[in-house]
Amino acid sequence: MKELFMIGVGAAFINNVVLSQFLGICAFLGVSKKTGTAAGMGAAVVFVITLSSLITGVLYRFILVPLNVEYLQTIVFILIIAALVQFVEMALKKYSHALYEALGVYLPLITTNCAVLGVALINVQRNYSILEGVVYGFATAAGFFIAIVLMAGIREKIEDNDIPESFKGTPIVLLTACLMAIAFFGFSGLK
Repeated sequence: MKELFMIGVGAAFINNVVLSQFLGICAFLGVSKKTGTAAGMGAAVVFVITLSSLITGVLYRFILVPLNVEYLQTIVFILIIAALVQFVEMALKKYSHALYEALGVYLPLITTNCAVLGVALINVQRNYSILEGVVYGFATAAGFFIAIVLMAGIREKIEDNDIPESFKGTPIVLLTACLMAIAFFGFSGLK
């Protein structure tokens, strides 16, 4: 149990997928303008990464390895992720059309979000059990959720401030992300 806790804390805070590993930056910077939209994207990523960690772990262990076709892992993982994202997209379109419209082009980009594929591949590389892989996936996605919601909250507050012209837009967002990364770096002493 302690090992699972350490995997979770490490994935969410110490090695945050966005702020330490710089995976998933496109969605992080693109969708973090409003807190509600960022929370919706974060929830979608949590669902996709957690479920893809489970499914890819099972497929890898019980199909790819016994058939000795581990080299197909990337293709199989991408197909699984694409199918899950399509499921999320259809569900949001049907049950939360406003969130579906707010996420716009970034929702299908979860398929190409390197954080999602990165988690599946890291689970295999670190030889995590299926349970450890799911915990790692959920914690990584929770770290993404925390980072994107924090960034959205900060961006909403920054919007009302008097910022020098040369820092408006992308420069202030990147500077904010840099400062957030430094703050999350403080968690590295927890190991």
